[in-house]
Amino acid sequence: MAFKWVSPQDFIPRTFELFSKGEGKGYSWHSFGKDLLAGLIVGIVALPLAMAFSIAAGGTPAQGLYTAIIAGFCISAFGGSRFQIGGPTGAFVVIIYGVILKHGMAGLIAATVLAGLMLIAMGASGLGRFIKYIPYPVTMGFTTGIGVLIFSQQVKDFLGLDIAKSSPGFFAQWSEYFGAIGTIDPATVAVGFGAMGIIILIRRFIPRIPGAAVGVLALTLICWAFALPVENIGSRFGGIPAGLPVPHLPPISLEVILDVFPSAFTIALLAAIESLLSAVVADGMTGDRHNSNTELIAQGIGNIASVIFGGIPATGAIARTATNIKSGATSPVAGIVHSLTLVLFILLLAPAASAIPLASLSAVLMVVSWDMSNVPRFIRILRTAPKSDIIVLVTTFVLTIAVDLTFAVEVGVVLAVFLFLKRMVELGTIKSENDQLIAELAYGDVENRALAADSIKALHQKDIEVYSINGPFFFGVADTLQHVLRSVAKKPRVFILRMRNVPAVDSTGITALESFLAQCRHGKIQLILSEIREQPKKALEKAGFFSEIGRENVLDTLDDALGWAEKEPAY
Repeated sequence: MAFKWVSPQDFIPRTFELFSKGEGKGYSWHSFGKDLLAGLIVGIVALPLAMAFSIAAGGTPAQGLYTAIIAGFCISAFGGSRFQIGGPTGAFVVIIYGVILKHGMAGLIAATVLAGLMLIAMGASGLGRFIKYIPYPVTMGFTTGIGVLIFSQQVKDFLGLDIAKSSPGFFAQWSEYFGAIGTIDPATVAVGFGAMGIIILIRRFIPRIPGAAVGVLALTLICWAFALPVENIGSRFGGIPAGLPVPHLPPISLEVILDVFPSAFTIALLAAIESLLSAVVADGMTGDRHNSNTELIAQGIGNIASVIFGGIPATGAIARTATNIKSGATSPVAGIVHSLTLVLFILLLAPAASAIPLASLSAVLMVVSWDMSNVPRFIRILRTAPKSDIIVLVTTFVLTIAVDLTFAVEVGVVLAVFLFLKRMVELGTIKSENDQLIAELAYGDVENRALAADSIKALHQKDIEVYSINGPFFFGVADTLQHVLRSVAKKPRVFILRMRNVPAVDSTGITALESFLAQCRHGKIQLILSEIREQPKKALEKAGFFSEIGRENVLDTLDDALGWAEKEPAY
């Protein structure tokens, strides 16, 4: 598939369909009523998650809410999916935490703006079609790793440990936890387990109710009623401002851009993968079909707008999108209502949010981390997948935990490329048609065996070898071609290379053919090509190979090639 820049006509957000008058389209008050209810429900679900993800990432609860409001609005208003809900997600927690720790909030803003521009470029260039081809072991490896890291980060607040500031490293964190084991606060532990228990029970028995929101609300009321001495949003962050911040984008220097570029690439890649995965899940639940490139452009717009309004990186959230669908949403209006619901919360209930205990938000994230890790599926891959997939999975997982997410994603992408190339090479083969005929003797009837034997004898008497290339003719198969002549027992007079099963050839394959032609001429062997398909024919023509080999030695059928081979004189 070639790159194709998305034209303005192709970039049509799904919200625009609401005002079209085509058959089956348009928007009604009935649809709005369903979207209004779904948006309110998703807004309630998003409320604790937005704050919890931001706190875990090293930001403030207000930044999480700003992200869900601004990015959520942009992703719904300009996106390519009817049901996508955007906002802060677990995938970004680890990378944001690392960027803030190393470069500060200014570095995170620069990285997010860069990532937004990358996402817009991905969508505009048509890359949305290719993101989905990243192998599942890669995404599963770093997603499970992220889940483990999020869980690890929450232990301090969940147990109320007396640690001034946790180390960023996984192993250093657990060393600190064991060192501070004597400072566990019983009240905080009770709040954490209480919230977690409510969430699990609601998910098990009343799944239509937002368990995270109910768990946080219930424990907030309990802490307030009994004046429990546990740390809350107000005591750590001073509460949540009752309004949106003024848009602001600080100056970004070239030095900062170069420093945060790897992190920006990771943010862009994670946003693309998770948003498109969420859109695919939504399609599967509804029978709809999203526009990948439009979705990526909207993700880019949403991320840039988010940090301008004081937020953090955002992407499509699978759980919130699924909740949106289950709540009866019919269009992107539900996502817009979800954002407006959070605006109303900030305007009307921001002071009350100060009483939310941090342990309850930690409980929310611990449940989320379990969902992200998907331990049963991880174990299933380890038991059933090919060794190459297992190596990629484990490598990405271990690097995510032991080094950092940026490095893990970069290595994962490289491993994905090598995995793809390995399988492409495995698909491609070069083998003797003569040998194929011999192999078929054991399975054919008497008459066919006789015909095959006669064919082999005739070809060998005339010193003609027939080989075929099967699969894409890239560098792996090209390398094999160089050893073909050495494997032939007797040097032939004519060598016919069939290309009927070659869908594509690249520059390495063309170079290999040129080298093979030189090899044949050095050994005084006439090379003939037959049955070349459209793409290889155009590529070889453009490279001038047909002129080099002689057009008379390029035939359309094997019969023509054999007929021409019999007429060819010896060198």
